[in-house]
Amino acid sequence: MSGYAIDPTQRIADEAALRALYPAVTSLAQLKVQARLDGHARAFIERAPFICIGTQNLVGAADVSPRGDPPGFVRILDDQTLAIPDRPGNNRLDSLVNILANPSVGLLFIIPGFDDTLRINGTASLVNDPALLESMTVDGRLPRLAIVVQVREVFLHCAKAFRRSRLWDPAYRQERSSMPSLSKIILDQTTGAPEDAAAMQDIDAALEVEYAQTMY
Repeated sequence: MSGYAIDPTQRIADEAALRALYPAVTSLAQLKVQARLDGHARAFIERAPFICIGTQNLVGAADVSPRGDPPGFVRILDDQTLAIPDRPGNNRLDSLVNILANPSVGLLFIIPGFDDTLRINGTASLVNDPALLESMTVDGRLPRLAIVVQVREVFLHCAKAFRRSRLWDPAYRQERSSMPSLSKIILDQTTGAPEDAAAMQDIDAALEVEYAQTMY
C-alpha cells in the first residue's frame, strides 16, 4: 500500500492550470502533426524493428505493450493504413481485448541508434485476412491476426528523452545479471522460486528453449 498522499492544494486539476506551468507550444510543434504518412514517416517505419502500442479499455484502464520483429515488420498498406502482425506471446491478449472495447491506439516507433521517435495515433481493428497474414510470414509461420491501424495523427518526436536517458550509450548499459532472471522474479512473485540454484538454472534454460521454439 502506498504511503504517499497527494495534497489536494498541489493537484493539477484542469488544463488551464497545467498549461500555466509550461511555455506556450510553438507553432512548429503544432504544424508538424500530419494526417497521413509522408515519405519521411514511411522511411522511419520501414527501419523500425520495435514499437510500443498503447491501448485503453472502456473504463480507461491503460496498457502499453512492446512489439518487435525484423525492421519494417509494420506493414504500410497505404498512406493512412498500417498493419501490425500479432506474434505468439503470453496469451493474456491485453492489447487485443482493449482494442475490441476501445479502438483508439497510440504507437511509438523506435529505431536502435536513433534518438528521435515516430508517434502515430489512430483507430485499430483486428483482422485475419489470409492474404495480409501471408505477407507477414516469418520462418514459415503466419501471425494469428493483424492489428490494422487507420492513421489519425503522425509526427516525429524530439530526441530529449533518449538523450537524457542515454539509452544507446554503451557506457550506460547495465548488466542483466544485476537483477534475477525473469523466471525467478515471476516465481518469487507467484508460486515461489526453488532455493536450489541448479534447479533455477534449469528453469531459466527451459525458458530459452521455449523462446527458440515459439518466437513465431
